[in-house]
Amino acid sequence: MKTIKPMIALFVVSAFVIIMIPAMLVLPFSTNQADGKLSEKLEQNSENKKPEAVNSPAVEVAVYRAETKEIQQLPLEAYVTGVISAEMPADFELEALKAQALAARTYIVNQMLNKNAADLPKGADVTDTVTHQVYSNNDELKKIWGTDYEWKIKKISKAVNDTKGQILTYDGKPITPSFFSTSNGYTENSEAYWESELPYLKSVPSEWDEDSPKFHNTTAISVAEFEKKLDVTVSEGKSIGTITKRTPGKRVATVNFGGKKLTGKEIREALGLRSADFSWERKGNNIMISTKGYGHGVGMSQYGANGMALEGSKYEDIVKYYYKGVAIQSSNNLLKTITAKK
Repeated sequence: MKTIKPMIALFVVSAFVIIMIPAMLVLPFSTNQADGKLSEKLEQNSENKKPEAVNSPAVEVAVYRAETKEIQQLPLEAYVTGVISAEMPADFELEALKAQALAARTYIVNQMLNKNAADLPKGADVTDTVTHQVYSNNDELKKIWGTDYEWKIKKISKAVNDTKGQILTYDGKPITPSFFSTSNGYTENSEAYWESELPYLKSVPSEWDEDSPKFHNTTAISVAEFEKKLDVTVSEGKSIGTITKRTPGKRVATVNFGGKKLTGKEIREALGLRSADFSWERKGNNIMISTKGYGHGVGMSQYGANGMALEGSKYEDIVKYYYKGVAIQSSNNLLKTITAKK
């Protein structure tokens, strides 16, 4: 019995050594390999993060609320979310919403850098109206959207987060990212509607807009009201005025009313038309006016952007199509300039 116990003990120790030594040899290499994969994964995640989404300066936007006559302070990205929610349908494609996010963010960064305080209440950076960008807060959106609020705000928030910190620039400076609802099939040169000629706001075809419910519209206006609003005289016959010139975007440039010339823009604004691409005919005491498109036509067409997204275009493609020669870059340095001013 005494000789058997030492032999058993020797056997147990030998077995332990045989099993453990390989494991001890493998363990350091297994740990290093796992650490290597983890390190590689972290590096990849770090590379995938957009630099503008990290350490973005905290900037607040002072929004003048037209209805309450109060100024509301809110983080820049929250402001962008409220603008997209008010300016573009939430059921649009995500890539179109991202394109709108870039336009909205670029607008407010540019506005805060170069704002004209003359048309703003003291202490405000921007209003919540079409004078600047329409904005709605969460409480307002909940009333407007009702039971659809959760999915709509989630979708729009994703568009904002996926483009966080990104703006549109031309020659390194933020652009004036004008946008509108629906084109007549073409966007417009900036100088054809406004006085300023901007190299990135040039007419481009936008055939996707024909699917917009706002593409065609017909409205009736009495001859008397037509004459009063335009300060012209309409003849008894079918002739109303002669269109003498069209813009690069196929809209009406000028109309001659028996020697008095008006621009398409002047006529659109005086009569409250949806577009400056119009045609008309007299029917008795009324003038029937047909329009194509909805909005001034300069910059990005929202329905065009959605049409491009439906065909598979990414937001980068969309903004670079409607804003010629622009770059997408981080707003961090510009935001630091804004915070330094404050």
